Amino acid sequence: MTGPAVRMVTFGCRLNVAESETVKRHAEAAGHRGLIVVNTCAVTAEATRQARQSIRRLGRENPGARIVVTGCAAQIEPETFARMDEVALVLGNHEKMQPDGWAKLARSNSFGVETSEKVHVADIMDVRETAVHMLDAFENHTRAFVQVQNGCDHRCTFCIIPFGRGRSRSAPMGEVVRQVRQLAENGTKEVVLTGVDMTSYGKDLPGAPTLGMLVRAILSHVPGLPRLRLSSLDAVEVDDDLRAAIACEQRLMPHLHLSLQSGDDLILKRMKRRHSRADAIRFCAEMRALRPDIVFGADIIAGFPTEDEEMFSRSLDLVAECGLTHLHVFPFSARQGTPAARMPPVPAEVASERARRLRTMGDAALKAHLAGRVGQTLQVLTERGDVGRTEGFAQVAFPQGVAAGQLMPVRIGGEDGKWLIAV
Repeated sequence: MTGPAVRMVTFGCRLNVAESETVKRHAEAAGHRGLIVVNTCAVTAEATRQARQSIRRLGRENPGARIVVTGCAAQIEPETFARMDEVALVLGNHEKMQPDGWAKLARSNSFGVETSEKVHVADIMDVRETAVHMLDAFENHTRAFVQVQNGCDHRCTFCIIPFGRGRSRSAPMGEVVRQVRQLAENGTKEVVLTGVDMTSYGKDLPGAPTLGMLVRAILSHVPGLPRLRLSSLDAVEVDDDLRAAIACEQRLMPHLHLSLQSGDDLILKRMKRRHSRADAIRFCAEMRALRPDIVFGADIIAGFPTEDEEMFSRSLDLVAECGLTHLHVFPFSARQGTPAARMPPVPAEVASERARRLRTMGDAALKAHLAGRVGQTLQVLTERGDVGRTEGFAQVAFPQGVAAGQLMPVRIGGEDGKWLIAV
């Protein structure tokens, strides 16, 4: 297959979105054309299954295409993908970010035929540094994603991601500020800081700067950036500088996505989380006192091993007690090699039914949140497809065409349970 560009197919988190943009630039700069690069996710077994399914479909739809597979699932299970006939090459999470590697691959055209020749995956635990990958803009996005941290030193019992991402490592603060400044100067209206364990930012850097210090430095040194947003946070690690920024910095968006996972203390202990139910409720109350317009999202797992109905009910109650609006709900999915995979399981059908109930509660919470915005005028960043996002991350649909990339006041005339409707 030949073509004018490298095609990226991205699964998973915002960090993957950010990295896919860099991978595409590196591969095209090296002269690759007609490649399909699948950047996989491994957060659940279902995510890995979906990646394999997509690769098979891409192979059917693009006969003769060279498909390169990378990302967390490829890092953790390289042989699984190397055995697929559709796959020409498997690259690790470190290897995919190296421009020299893409250049060498282009010069040698060394796409493997035998399974053993396809795998280019090193031990991610040996990687000790991360860097900001300088980009002037993000293709097909009105917001830009900047990686400030990678890896994780914690070992939650359900999570395989540290084995796909390696140890926690932070990008130097000056590099991050320069990247954000460059994006803002080129017209980016919103930058999203991303990482695997963002609130661990800086512990490995000289002077141990915190995430809050980084946020305040960006806002101070890049006055032309209208919006700064944070991806998923671990509430127990939020530092005083970040609290101060949330309270005082109007350009820091009032939307926090929290890694809560459960509302029951015993399940949290079995997950090896570092917060309690009371910690989560107290944090949300404190943040709302600092910033009354703040909106919370959260990750919650339904059907974790040993979870009974009473334990699960505490997760349901947490939605109201924390005032959660945007829920990411996952029925528990055992990952081979994690401690949780060896714990007494909840039947899959029970986990699925609990996930459905959580999603129903989340849908009701979102609808109530949207209904409370009807009649207001909100600042919206417009996106492609005649849609946009409010400061609190609610989606806005425009009944008539609107150009992407505009930051504008919008009168809200209604809602449909998922979207706000602009007048």
